[in-house]
Amino acid sequence: MSKAVVKYFLIFAGLFFIALGVVGIVVPGLPTTVFLLIAAACFAKSSPCMHAWLLSHRWFGPIILNWQQSRTIPKKAKVIALCSITMAAIYSTLAINNHWLVITILFLMVFPAVFLYRLPLTEDKVEANE
Repeated sequence: MSKAVVKYFLIFAGLFFIALGVVGIVVPGLPTTVFLLIAAACFAKSSPCMHAWLLSHRWFGPIILNWQQSRTIPKKAKVIALCSITMAAIYSTLAINNHWLVITILFLMVFPAVFLYRLPLTEDKVEANE
């Protein structure tokens, strides 16, 4: 594959993951941060201009920078994400009549919830450095 094809594919993928991240803001259970991190990685390899725009974005930039610099997330983001996963799990349990599907959904929700729960908070990292 030529470099130009790879470059445009990565730009398209970055835009696609930004769109998924924006949808994840309003859809419980769909992550936002993960998609933004993937978009940032795509842009870092394909478009310095788009990468700089994403890092300087008012809403998305701080999340990505925190992750790149310290592998932490803000407490508010962690609480919102865990609450969204919990609410989606409760809704799925009540709304779906197929027991195997409910078990599968709940099983798949456990992994991101545990991952999020174990992530250090940005505030904790700042206090440890002081």
